[in-house]
Amino acid sequence: MSRREQIKMTPDEVRAYLAAGRVANVATIGPKGRPHLVPVFYIPDGDGIATWTYGTSQKVANLRRLAQATVLVETGVSYEELQGVSLECDVEIIEDTEQIVRIGTDLLGKMSGGNDDVVTAAAQFIRLQAQKRVGLVFRPTKVVSWDHRKLGGTY
Repeated sequence: MSRREQIKMTPDEVRAYLAAGRVANVATIGPKGRPHLVPVFYIPDGDGIATWTYGTSQKVANLRRLAQATVLVETGVSYEELQGVSLECDVEIIEDTEQIVRIGTDLLGKMSGGNDDVVTAAAQFIRLQAQKRVGLVFRPTKVVSWDHRKLGGTY
C-alpha cells in the first residue's frame, strides 16, 4: 500500500476535520491570471464550506469572472502531525440577504464557541453587515486530504 493511501482521510474524517477548523486559505484567479490567496473564517456546509465577505472584495470580483477556487485547511507543525484538506470547488455567490444573515450568524456562533448570548447581542450588527456582504458557498469537485498521524510516527 502506498503512503498516500495510508494518510488519506475518509469522507467522514474530512467532514469532521473541516468542522473543527476555523480558517481556510482560499485561492481564486486574479485579473492578471495570477492566484489571489486570502484567509477566511468559515463554517462547514455539506461536504464544503461557506463564508461571507464584502461584496466589493477582490475575491468576489475574481469569483464573478470565474466561479472556481481552491481551498486549503491545514494544521500541524512537525511532519508526523501534518493534517489537511485541499478542495477544488465551484463557488456560488449568495446575494439573498436572509441567506447571508444565516451564514454570518453561523460564523459568529462558531467563532464564539456556540455562545448564544453573543450571537443574540450581535443580531442587529450581523443584519447591517449582511447588506454590504455576499455569501460564498464552496462546493468541492475534488478533495485531497492527508493525516500524517496515521503513519504512527514513521515515514
